[in-house]
Amino acid sequence: MLEIELNGAMRQVESGQNVADLIAELSLSGKAVAVAINREIVPRGQWAERQLQAADRIDIVRAIGGG
Repeated sequence: MLEIELNGAMRQVESGQNVADLIAELSLSGKAVAVAINREIVPRGQWAERQLQAADRIDIVRAIGGG
């Protein structure tokens, strides 16, 4: 298990988990979201490749439409 910071709160994740796994775990798959790890944007095409590391600071922002 690894400990990460997700949107300001500490969270335990499985070792070897990637960004795509985390998004799925949070039920955000297919949603309009942006992910930054340690203040660096991670393009959607790299989510499956980007492994989570201990102490990563992850920010997930969900786009909300309105008008």
